[in-house]
Amino acid sequence: MDKIIKAGAMLKKVLLITPPYHCGVLESAGTWMPLGMVYVAGSLQNAGYEVRIYDAMAKFDTFNDIMNYIKDYCPDAVGTASYTSSIYDAISVLKTAKEVSPGIITFLGGIHPTFCWEEILQKDSSVVDYVIRGEGEITTTELLDRVFAGVKPDVAGIAYARDGKITCTEQRQLISDLDALPAAWNLVEWKDYTFKTKKNSTLAVVSSSRGCTQKCTFCSQRLFWREKWRARSPENFVSELEYLNATYGVDVAMIADETPTYDRKRWEEILDLLIARNLDLELLMETRVDDILRDKDIMDKYAKAKTVHIYVGAESASQDTLDRYQKNLKVEESKEAIDLINNAGIISETSFVLGMPDETPQSIDSAIKLAKYYNPDLAFFLAIAPWPYSDIYPELAPYVEEFDYSKYNLVEPVVKPINMTREELNKHLLRAFREFYMDKLERIDEMNEFKKNYMIDVTRLLINDSYLSSQMKGEMPPKVKRFIEKYVYGITKSN
Repeated sequence: MDKIIKAGAMLKKVLLITPPYHCGVLESAGTWMPLGMVYVAGSLQNAGYEVRIYDAMAKFDTFNDIMNYIKDYCPDAVGTASYTSSIYDAISVLKTAKEVSPGIITFLGGIHPTFCWEEILQKDSSVVDYVIRGEGEITTTELLDRVFAGVKPDVAGIAYARDGKITCTEQRQLISDLDALPAAWNLVEWKDYTFKTKKNSTLAVVSSSRGCTQKCTFCSQRLFWREKWRARSPENFVSELEYLNATYGVDVAMIADETPTYDRKRWEEILDLLIARNLDLELLMETRVDDILRDKDIMDKYAKAKTVHIYVGAESASQDTLDRYQKNLKVEESKEAIDLINNAGIISETSFVLGMPDETPQSIDSAIKLAKYYNPDLAFFLAIAPWPYSDIYPELAPYVEEFDYSKYNLVEPVVKPINMTREELNKHLLRAFREFYMDKLERIDEMNEFKKNYMIDVTRLLINDSYLSSQMKGEMPPKVKRFIEKYVYGITKSN
């Protein structure tokens, strides 16, 4: 049977499409490739399928563009993936595929479908043939092998509806050997991906590990990875970076891992390999505050390995709220970690998740004050988004006023605090952003040349390309106004 399936599969074409969802956040800093699709495509290629990745999101294409692309390529199967705020656009992608040809096999993966498959199939089973639950590489390949061979799709890790009945198969085991996963880098349209603070850069999104063992109640990632952590070997990961740099000219790589530094020994081996090979490649990453504190004696290695940007989540100015989030973090620890990053000459970034039911203007003032005290280069003040499958959802459900998933983007408040309207909360979040950055820009001359130039580029992006653009304009301190006129708009006195 396997030989028959593989032989048939070689004739089949699979098109992976990103949903064209935008909220003015991520795209302001760069264009980020859909790494999950790169891995799924790699497994499908290895199984003999003809595969394309169509990143409609990065291209800012419309559904009409997507329809025309599907018509031109004539795929046998179309797949997409989504998080909560992009779910409607993801389903519209599959609806478009069915409008082109009802016989196209459609499948949907990602974080939101992994947990909300029943709701999706109850509403949209006419356009969603299969939901991929969890990691998609092996599941998608096995599923399509069976579908195209006319065999019952009894594979682990899927859900589907037939004749009014929804079937959910057993949970698939997590992939044990991440080193063995093929990535379809050959299918990436590299010209589409750049990190905007580095001119003419080529940006890759890479993964050195999967998972997180923490128990943050608002997080979706640790649920998706089942609170487990698995890693690629240092040599395998660094060799991939070397390959991307040499083959495709990648000079910036964002590590997509939740906690790439979880294993100190392994992480230090990665840093040592990067230092030894001295690649023409800079790293962007996120990690946990406690890992930075643990690594205080090797922060110089982070810098020598060309780590230029580190995000750590401070999340709240209130220790009580941190405890409710189960962050396993003390307020003062975030300050120390950010200082370590700053002292290593690395761009520091953090965020505050605000908008809990007991939020007040005064508590947001405290967050602003704490953000200034922490002194990261970049700070973001986000509206809590209670994913419907998160641990914190039952606590927040009575206060949820917005049920449109497209608003669950950490920008638009969906929870109404007891003492504020959502509109008032939004104004205070934008005020927090404005006050932090006006203060930061007033002190920009205190920064070294690298950070100063970085902040100039970031300010230009925030003013011109992000959802926060209006907050960076209007009334501002004279010194900041002069800075923006000079560095963002290119206005000088001689003009």
